[in-house]
Amino acid sequence: QVQLVESGGGLVQAGGALRLSCAASGSIASVNAMNWYRQAPGKQRELVATVTSRGHTNYVDSVKGRFTVSRDNAKNTVYLQMNRLQPEDTAVYYCNAVSVYWQVWGPGTQVTVSS
Repeated sequence: QVQLVESGGGLVQAGGALRLSCAASGSIASVNAMNWYRQAPGKQRELVATVTSRGHTNYVDSVKGRFTVSRDNAKNTVYLQMNRLQPEDTAVYYCNAVSVYWQVWGPGTQVTVSS
């Protein structure tokens, strides 16, 4: 089991970009899926993007074409490149790792998009 720490959040104007990083304390090469979730105030946590161990990616419709998820197994890090950010993207973003036997979450990083 690994521990996850997100970074890269912050305040950005609408139309801007941020890159989130999720650093794992150990190898993620065999982790089935690395996910990015987000939770806005008063809303349920939402799955935003997934990258599997084979490199397959999937996105929620609202971020398709704007966000890109990637993983660097050599650095034990997963990234979320977020372009053309909109105020509705404001949320705490969480990294999540899912293995066959366990699932772990990072503490989250705040992303705030001003209009």
